[in-house]
Amino acid sequence: MCKKKCNFAQNFRLMILIADSGSTKVHWCLMTASGQSSDVRTDGINPVFQTVEQIQTCLTDQLLPQLAKWLWAGTITHVFFYGAGCTPEKKVLVEQALSAVFKKAEVFVASDMLGAARGLLGHKAGVACILGTGSGSCFYNGETIEWGVPSLGFILGDEGSGAVLGKRLVGDLLKNQLGDDLKESFFAEYETSMADIIDKVYRQPLPNRFLAKLSKFCADHIDEPRIHALVYDHFVQFIRRNLVQYKTDRPIAFVGSIAYYYKPILEEAMKAEELPIGIILQDPIEGLKAYHKDSVLPTLE
Repeated sequence: MCKKKCNFAQNFRLMILIADSGSTKVHWCLMTASGQSSDVRTDGINPVFQTVEQIQTCLTDQLLPQLAKWLWAGTITHVFFYGAGCTPEKKVLVEQALSAVFKKAEVFVASDMLGAARGLLGHKAGVACILGTGSGSCFYNGETIEWGVPSLGFILGDEGSGAVLGKRLVGDLLKNQLGDDLKESFFAEYETSMADIIDKVYRQPLPNRFLAKLSKFCADHIDEPRIHALVYDHFVQFIRRNLVQYKTDRPIAFVGSIAYYYKPILEEAMKAEELPIGIILQDPIEGLKAYHKDSVLPTLE
């Protein structure tokens, strides 16, 4: 531990914090001028569903205690936050919370889509997609996002996401579309009821996160043909309502837990829809580390 701390101390004159944030979790990376890094995680941050105060509480209660092990967290000079819900209208909430906690740092907040594109493609042009708690896609020119199909959130859109997969699963189960055996298995495994589900979806905060967690039932029962068909159609809807609009012959890259854990079915759907598929990653953080080490750190020194 001492050696690790000493190495960080030698480079604390420039210390950046990179964040890849979804609605369920945030992957943080603390990086020194030499490119050394250490990772921590907290609950998700999404300004669509959280206030400045709630975001700041997450930072102070969950992030700062983990950064304290390096002692120099207070000397962070730059924060690069890529997050779900960080639209031009909403990202100011995250900027305010980060600036309140990291008072000496320059704060940059952008969409999780830009983070995904930089993490997946670096400086190459192409289509990047997120399939996590939420979903999204964009055409990236190697530097910035040129355009993207709006994701619209889990009520109006977010096809391909964990929240919508969970929503569709629960809806089909409660409306007796998947058989009594799967319905009974679901209620037994999650120790829940229809009344409890309705309460958490319609009355409690962060229903998208709740629904995304329920989608794990699909992974646990993916060998059941009815579940396989549901997940397959889930991806087809994402492809038809989003990806076909890009009209690209470049391989399409994916990041996120839903893309990663259901990779064979995603590949099956992409092949059936005659679209080229590129890399599929669970998390863009390694790509974001490389991007910031090679392209951002040199501009800050």
